[in-house]
Parts: sequence; structure tokens; C-alpha cells
Amino acid sequence: MNSEQLKRMQNDKGFIAALDQSGGSTPKALKLYGVNEDAYKNDEEMFDLVHEMRKRIISNPAFNRDRILGAILFKVTMNSKVGDKYTADYLWEDKGVVPILKVDEGLAEKLNGVRLMKPMLHLDELLENAKERHIFGTKMRSVIYEYNEEGIKDIVDQQFDYAMRIFGAGFVPIIEPEVDIHAQDKAKIEEILNIYMVEALKDIPDDYRFIFKLTLPEEANHYDDLLDYPQTVRVVALSGGYSRDEANEKLKANKNVIASFSRALAQGLNVNDTEEEFTDKLDKSIEAIYQASI
Repeated sequence: MNSEQLKRMQNDKGFIAALDQSGGSTPKALKLYGVNEDAYKNDEEMFDLVHEMRKRIISNPAFNRDRILGAILFKVTMNSKVGDKYTADYLWEDKGVVPILKVDEGLAEKLNGVRLMKPMLHLDELLENAKERHIFGTKMRSVIYEYNEEGIKDIVDQQFDYAMRIFGAGFVPIIEPEVDIHAQDKAKIEEILNIYMVEALKDIPDDYRFIFKLTLPEEANHYDDLLDYPQTVRVVALSGGYSRDEANEKLKANKNVIASFSRALAQGLNVNDTEEEFTDKLDKSIEAIYQASI
């Protein structure tokens, strides 16, 4: 673990840019960027195109350490280059942005109102790859759709089991039990989710380090309890389907939370933008999310 990067993630102002669309979410991300499915014939071409989109974002002058703390990458992006450097090295050495890797292998089928992560069959191999590429932390996502205490407890247990394993391998894991923004009992789900996460932290040694990535809660500052524990590096928020304006307004109400937005960050960017247009749009997006985060 890079101690300078850890200090930056704990103490500096800014937010985490989520650039980790993968699998089923990549075609949608490309379509929003103005690249339709007829522009590529297979997954390899699709991932090349999304890497070009990500590369255009992170190499833009508006994307830098002044407002952005970290960036979450997909494996293909991690193993691709920006200029003559692998993406993580470019981010840290040229931009001062901490590199993070999405490690989950997607979601399992819905059971007990939730979708757990599929078993991570290649995690050890992926973490070895991440170490070679100088990655600081990891991210893994599961989703809660309904109030079901058994399902929510299963989500928390799975997230922490993997997080402890990942920390033991030398990375700071992002724990992401997303609550669907359309869940009927969203506030009730968030209440029991927070209880289970706090209970889990009580049983973990103080020298472990985690980041929590959570859906913006119905009750502002709902997850502040997590900050009482030395294991918590930061609490960050996902946009979860809210528009950028909606997400920013909700984020402003949570004083100890910063953004980790994906779709909301790239909203409005288009492959056909001139460099001037692209920079202007990206700069305004980054500034709005930054202001909401501080």
C-alpha cells in the first residue's frame, strides 16, 4: 500500500471519478457518449472504444489532482496505456490521481431481495496483476433491492469477507453495497445496512483500512457512524441513477461524504465534441461535483 496515496485519500479535498464500466454497462456508457453498437463488432473493439473515451477524459487538462482524488478503472483500462505509461502510472505520476481497480465479476441472480457478487474465481490472479500495475485500492459492487434482513446481512458479510482478503493482499478495498434508488423501503434498508456494517467493523482489527461507497441516503448524514471507526478511510457516494444535478443536491446535504460518480460525471460528453467543447463540458461537470463534495 502506498502511504502517500493513503494520506491523500484520507485528508485531501476532491472526489473519486468512477471510470469502471464493464460488461453489460459498457454499451450503455458508449451510447450515452454517442457511440452506437454498430460501431464495434465484438467485445475487444467495444473495450478499445471505451478505453479511448476514458483516455480522453483522464488526459484532459480539466482532470487533475486539484479536484479529483482517485479514479476507478476496469481491468482492460488498467492494462492499457495512456501515451507510453500504463493507466495507473499515468494517473498518479502525471495527474496526482490515486488509481483504483474494479475487481468484482458481476452480480449473481437476485435472491432474498438482493444481488450478491458472483464468486471471484480469479481474484488472486487479478490482485497480482494490480500489484504489477501499481494499483492502490479495489472496488466491488453488490445491490440491495428490497428490505430483507437475511439478504442485507449476506451482502455485508460477503463484502467484508472479500475486503479483508483484499486488504491482506496490500490494497485498500472499497466496499459497495448499493441500495437501489427505487427500493420501496429505501430508508428502512439503509437503517439496517448501517447497523450491520457498524457491527462488522467492531470485530475487525483497527489497522485494517476500508472505503465505503454507498447510495445517497434518505436521511442526510446517515452513515456518519462509520467515520467513528479507525478502519474507515472515507465514505463516498455513488450517483445510482440520479441525474448529476439531483446527485449533487443530495450530496451537499451529507457533509462528511464525497462523490464517486460514473454516469453523472460523463453526462453530456460526446465523441463528436471538439476538444474545446469537451474540455468545457468536463470542466463544468467536475467543478459541480467537486463543489458538492466539499
